[in-house]
Amino acid sequence: MAESNKMRDMPVNKLMIQMGIPMILSMALQAVYNIVDSAFVGNMKVGSEAALNALTLVFPVQMLMVAVGIGTGVGTNALLARTLGQGNSKKAAKVAGNSLFLGVIIYVACFLFGIFGVKAYISSQTVDTEVLEMGVGYLRICCVISFGIIFFSLFEKLLQATGRSLYSTIGQVVGAVVNIILDPIMIYGIGPVPEMGVKGAAYATVIGQVVSAVLLFVFHMKLNKEFEHGTKYMKPDTEIIKEIYAIGLPAIIAQALMSIMVYVMNLILKFDPSAQTAYGLFYKVQQFVLFLAFGLRDAIAPILAFAYGMRSRKRIQDGIGYGLIYTIVLMIFGVAITEIFPGAFATLFNAGESRVYFISAMRVISVSFLFAGINVAYQGIYQALDGGVESLVISLLRQLVIILPLAGIFSLFVRNGQIGVSLIWWAFPITEVIACLVGYLFLKRIRKNESSKM
Repeated sequence: MAESNKMRDMPVNKLMIQMGIPMILSMALQAVYNIVDSAFVGNMKVGSEAALNALTLVFPVQMLMVAVGIGTGVGTNALLARTLGQGNSKKAAKVAGNSLFLGVIIYVACFLFGIFGVKAYISSQTVDTEVLEMGVGYLRICCVISFGIIFFSLFEKLLQATGRSLYSTIGQVVGAVVNIILDPIMIYGIGPVPEMGVKGAAYATVIGQVVSAVLLFVFHMKLNKEFEHGTKYMKPDTEIIKEIYAIGLPAIIAQALMSIMVYVMNLILKFDPSAQTAYGLFYKVQQFVLFLAFGLRDAIAPILAFAYGMRSRKRIQDGIGYGLIYTIVLMIFGVAITEIFPGAFATLFNAGESRVYFISAMRVISVSFLFAGINVAYQGIYQALDGGVESLVISLLRQLVIILPLAGIFSLFVRNGQIGVSLIWWAFPITEVIACLVGYLFLKRIRKNESSKM
C-alpha cells in the first residue's frame, strides 16, 4: 500500500516529478521505435528513398493501433486510480481485468486489418510499385504481430495507475534496446540473419514490443497487489467498460485524429513525394518532442484522478499548476533542440532529396510545440476531472477542424516548390495557438465546476 499512500500524501510537485520522469522517458522511447526504423532504413544501400516514403505512408496506421491501445489504457488508468483512491479494491480488480479483455478485442481487429486491408490502404496514397510493395510488407507484419504494442500499452497504464511508473519505463527501455540491436541485423543482414530490408525493420519493431509487453505483464502480476488478478475478472462488465471509455474514448479519438491528420496531409502533399517524405520524417521528430508532453500528461491524469477521488481541492489545484509549469519547461527544451539542430536530424535520416523540405518544416512547425504541449496538458487535466467532451473538442480543433482546411487552402498557393510548401507548414502554429486559447477557456470552466462540487 506504500504506493497508494504516496499518491495520497506526497507533495504534488515532488510526486509529479517522481512519476513524470519515468513516464516521459517511456513515451520518448516509444517514439524512438519509429525514429530508429527510419534512420536505419534511410541508410539502406538500395531503395532508401522508396523505403522512407513507404514508412511515411504506413505511419498513420501504426499510430492508430497505438491510439486505441493507449486510449483504452488512459481510461483504465484514470478509472483505476480513482477507484483505488476511493478504497474499492474489488472494483479495481474488475477494471484491470476488463481492460485486458478489451485488449484481446483490439488485437483481433488489428490482425484482420493486417490480413485483408493493408494493400488497399497503401495503394490509396501512392502509385509507385516499389513503395507499395515495401509499405504492404512492413505494415502487414506490424498489424499481425500487434499484440505486443497493445498489451504493453495496457500493462503500462495499469502500473502507472498504482504509482509504479518506473517499472513501465524499465519494460520500455528493454524493448527499445532490443529493437535498436535487431534493426541493423535484420535490415542489412548480419551474421546468419539474411538481409530483409524494410521487413527486417518491421520484425525488429514488433519483437521489441513483445519483449516489453511480456516484461510488464510480469511486473503487473508481481507488484500490483492493491487488487486481485485472474481470468475471472476479465469477464466483460458493461458498466465498467462504459466507464473506461467515458474517460478513454476522447483519448482514443485524439490519437486517432493524429492518424487521420497525417493520412490527409500525405494526400495534400501527394503532388511532391519528396515533400510527403519530409513531412513523414518531421512528424517522427515532432512525435518525439510531443511525447515528452504526453508522458507528463500521463503523470498529471492519475495524480489528479486520485485527488479527485479523495475530494482534495488543494491537490487538484497543485496538480493543474505544476502540470502546466513542467510542460512548458519541457516544450521550451523541445523547441530549442529542433530549431538549433534541423540539419543534424536530416543527416540522421539521410533525407536525400527531401532534405530541404525537411529542414523547412522543422524551422516552421517547431514554433508550435509550446502551444501544442500546453494543449496536451489541458487534455490530461480534462480527462482526470470528467472533462472528456472538452478534451475531444481540443483534439478536433488541433487535428481536424482547423489544421486540415488551412493546409488545404495554403496548398492552393504552391507555385514554386520550397516557398509554396513552406506556406503549408504555417498551418500548424496557427492551429495550436487557436486551440490553446480555447483550451484555457475550458480549463477555467472545469475548475469552477469542480470547485462547486467540492
